[in-house]
Amino acid sequence: MREILGRRRRLLRGDGKSELISAALTFATEWRWPVLPGVTTHPQGHSRCGCPDPDCTVPGAHPFDPGLLAATTDERMVRWWWANRPAAPIILATGGTAPCAVSLPALPAAHALTALDRKGMRLGPVVASPARWSILVKPYSMEQLGELLYAKDFVPGSLRFHGEGGYIALPPSETGQGPITWQRAPLPGSASPWVPDVEAVVDAVVEALTRTGVSAPEL
Repeated sequence: MREILGRRRRLLRGDGKSELISAALTFATEWRWPVLPGVTTHPQGHSRCGCPDPDCTVPGAHPFDPGLLAATTDERMVRWWWANRPAAPIILATGGTAPCAVSLPALPAAHALTALDRKGMRLGPVVASPARWSILVKPYSMEQLGELLYAKDFVPGSLRFHGEGGYIALPPSETGQGPITWQRAPLPGSASPWVPDVEAVVDAVVEALTRTGVSAPEL
């Protein structure tokens, strides 16, 4: 069975700021996913990032201060961060004991997930931004990923891999590119959501994109 079909859902509902801290605490303390606050958007323009880079390509959807290495599962630290920065996006530090992710542009991702549903492939949570969807997978090493990609005759250039030392924004964050939502939400009450192996996801996504003839442009 898949985690949850179809419609986008938020993990929790209610006031946006309290929703963020509640979600961050769930990720950190219940699921043991290390998180940290991301950069908020610029006060003079929601599509601009609050970081010093005027050409930031992921506005609001990345760590800055603190840096990625500060990601933690400590409840007190998470509460302190979001008490002081209640609108900050939630950033997951991928890899280690946390899930990794495979991401691709939203349109081909939608086609790929439809094809995987028809095959009956089980997927775990899928995170969606307006531009890209990220399929969460089990942690993998760079060596494992390298061997997997080397064995492929073709891998779409728009696939991105978020492993050790990487990150993604988690729902219900708001970023300069728009809201971060669940395209496939974790099951309610999950102790820690199930995620598939990276091999299964890459094999299935590449096959689905090839069979459907959907192009996946670089984004």
